[in-house]
Amino acid sequence: MRWTPTEMDTHMHHDDFPHLPDLDDRLTQLRSATTHLDAPRCVEKELMQAFTSQFARRRPWHRRLGLLEWSAAGVCAALTAGVLGLLLVPPHLVDGLPDTALVRIDNGAAFIALDSFERIEAEPAPRLVETAVPRTILAAFGLPVTPDNAGEDVRAEMLVGAGGEPLALRLSSID
Repeated sequence: MRWTPTEMDTHMHHDDFPHLPDLDDRLTQLRSATTHLDAPRCVEKELMQAFTSQFARRRPWHRRLGLLEWSAAGVCAALTAGVLGLLLVPPHLVDGLPDTALVRIDNGAAFIALDSFERIEAEPAPRLVETAVPRTILAAFGLPVTPDNAGEDVRAEMLVGAGGEPLALRLSSID
C-alpha cells in the first residue's frame, strides 16, 4: 500500500489553534498542489532498503555458515572422532592378536611368533628351516640392535607351515 498525501489527516480544528484561522485553507491548497507529485521508484526502493538494513534481524550463527564451512566442520569432527577412537582402543585389539607376548626371550635365545599361537599349534606338518636374519629386521620386533652390530646376521631357525608360510622364528643368540 502506497502512501499518498491525501490520506493524511491534515484537517485542523479551530479550537486547537485559535491564533491560526486560515490554516485549513492553506493546507487544502498545499494538498491540491501536491496531488500530482510522486517520488521516483528508485527513491522509494532505496528508502526501503535503508530501512530494512537498519532494522534487519540478525541471522543466528548456524545460518550464517555456508555449505563449505559446514562440510569442513563435518570433516574435522570425523577426523577428530577417528583419532580419538584409535587412541582409546587398547593396542591388543587393534592388531586382533591375543594379549600374550609374541616375542619371548629365554637364556639369550629369542622365540618370535609370526602367527597366532593357535595357528602354530594347529599346523599339521610344520618344518624347521635354518636361515640367517639381519639384525635390522629384528629391531622391528623390539629386539635390541646397536649401531655396532646392526650390519651382522643372526642365525635362526624358522618354523614353516605346510603351505610355505612362516609361523615362528627362533634366534639362537641375540647377544
